[in-house]
Amino acid sequence: MIASMFVVGAADALRNTSAAAERAKPVADQLIGLGKKAAPTAPIPEDTATLVRINAGVQVVAALGLATNRAPRACALVLAGSLVPTTLAGHRFWDFSGEKAKEQRQHFVKNVAVLGGLIIAAGDTDGAPGVTWRAKRVAKDARREAGHLASTAKLEAKLAKANLT
Repeated sequence: MIASMFVVGAADALRNTSAAAERAKPVADQLIGLGKKAAPTAPIPEDTATLVRINAGVQVVAALGLATNRAPRACALVLAGSLVPTTLAGHRFWDFSGEKAKEQRQHFVKNVAVLGGLIIAAGDTDGAPGVTWRAKRVAKDARREAGHLASTAKLEAKLAKANLT
């Protein structure tokens, strides 16, 4: 199951926070800068190790929610959002050469594929019609009902006219 990948990865990040923080530092610094520009008064941690722990915690909670089918669409969306910086920080294949670059590129591409699956899961309505389909159906039903009411009104008008004469 896809959730297990996140639980294992998050547990590893929590066990080896300093190593994960070192790998994440270039991406974390950029995210911290963006966060400070976007929300200058928000309490954004500047310590990369803290960001790694927060990300790992979010991934564990969302993965368990996805695995137990509790708010699976929201959990898939949260995991997709957390996977992007995780992938950019953890699999920077462009910083390596040779076998190490090849290995990191494979992990990068794997994570991109998982991201696609999470996006699909986030939109999955488990066989139930989505909001768009339901809205179109309501509009179609309303038009049909309006047509029936108009036909009925015309017939009633003809009957009323016939009864007056």
